Amino acid sequence: MGLKTKFEYIDSLRRQKPAIYIYGEQVEDRTKHPALRPVIESVGLTYEFAHHPKYRELATAKSHLTSEVISRFNHIHQSNDDLLKKLQLTRALTRFAGCVARCVGWDALNTLSIVAYEIDRKYKTGYYENFVNYLKYVQKEDLALACAMTDVKGDRSLRPADQQDKDMYVHIVEKRENGIVVRGAKAHISGVMVSNEIIVMPTRAMREKDKDYAVAFAIPVDTPGVIMVGRTTAPREVGKMDAPFRSKWGASEAFVIFDDVFVPWDRVFMCGEWEFTGMLVEIFATYHRFSYAGCKPGMCDLIIGTAALLAEYNNVEHADHIQRKLTDMVMTSETVYACGVAAAAQGKPMGPGTYVPDVLYSNIVKHTVATKIYEEFQRIHDIGGGLVVTTPSEKDFNHPKLRPYLEKYLKGKVDVSAEYRVRAFKLAEDLTAHGFAGWLMVVSCHGGGSPEAQRLTIFRSYNFNKRKELAKCMSGIKPLEECLTLEM
Repeated sequence: MGLKTKFEYIDSLRRQKPAIYIYGEQVEDRTKHPALRPVIESVGLTYEFAHHPKYRELATAKSHLTSEVISRFNHIHQSNDDLLKKLQLTRALTRFAGCVARCVGWDALNTLSIVAYEIDRKYKTGYYENFVNYLKYVQKEDLALACAMTDVKGDRSLRPADQQDKDMYVHIVEKRENGIVVRGAKAHISGVMVSNEIIVMPTRAMREKDKDYAVAFAIPVDTPGVIMVGRTTAPREVGKMDAPFRSKWGASEAFVIFDDVFVPWDRVFMCGEWEFTGMLVEIFATYHRFSYAGCKPGMCDLIIGTAALLAEYNNVEHADHIQRKLTDMVMTSETVYACGVAAAAQGKPMGPGTYVPDVLYSNIVKHTVATKIYEEFQRIHDIGGGLVVTTPSEKDFNHPKLRPYLEKYLKGKVDVSAEYRVRAFKLAEDLTAHGFAGWLMVVSCHGGGSPEAQRLTIFRSYNFNKRKELAKCMSGIKPLEECLTLEM
């Protein structure tokens, strides 16, 4: 099939019949559900980019397996340039659509390409062959993938096998001649309701007694026994003027239940090899934290543009304190992106030659995003003022009796219409002061792990001993010549 169009992607969703529940109702056709349409539009933009003259080269790649042109979202990174293009592509997409949902599945593919290979090297299993065959299928069909990784975890003080309820982590309940049966639930699964397939991976490093929880596999979203309970950022009963972003673009999360789900052996990539779960988690976390160097600067491009537009429409764009706030927003965004570029440039091949971004810079990216997103929102609120949340609704603004008053009293800069000013404020509210804003703040903080997880990885990844040796040489404790040969 090759590269799908957006309409072919939507048709592929229509042909599948997953069990999805949103706001207490089962979804009959996800392509028509109002809560899912904006999410489908966001993912659909990734398919449009693959055919767009300006973005085609960025959004596609040549498969290292078949040499066919494929979606970059289903590509295995073969070079530092591939890592850089990942950032460039995600930044370009998120400027328009926010979260496009496919990055997590992309990160899972690259992770499994390494881990399945390494398990095979040690145990002579057939996981890597399974993975390669699956990857060829995904590339040929241009599938949208989700990754289910975070288990519900139950009692957080207990490891998987120690839980009173053994289903608190997804685990193998039966091995059959033709496959395995799994049970459990995964939480916070981005984009799964608008994907074709789910890749499932363990959420943490395991012990030998946890080996039944060391399982990785891929299945279609409509596999019997898979149940999704989801929510989206789509607005409910508001006009497009009130929700200019959310009415067009959307993000989604789902709680995914695996109720004795059968997985054929050719879709299994790990089954009990507990000692490789730590490697899997670390590699995936590095990839996904690196992803934030593209998507969050892309969102910041839109947020900064909105803040600058508000400053213009309020006629305060030349005020020193406004320019300082805008400059601070730019520095945060571009620092994140620059760390991503550094992570790409210093990436190294692992396993069969899959490139992995630098661990230290990838974690600095994610920690900066997690801790600075709140400051970005505070600045746009400061620049915009109270009208960010108190601008009258679209229905009020268009009411024949009220509109003349509102056009008069909501006007700011003389040569800018009240309607344009209202639209700018509505965009600021939609992005930073409504349901989407809460979603963006929480996923920025906890997506790919909490800030504490990144701090721990940063501390472990930085070579303090080499720096101490440098200090010893510079202080005279050791001769300078010893430092000149050190790799810093």
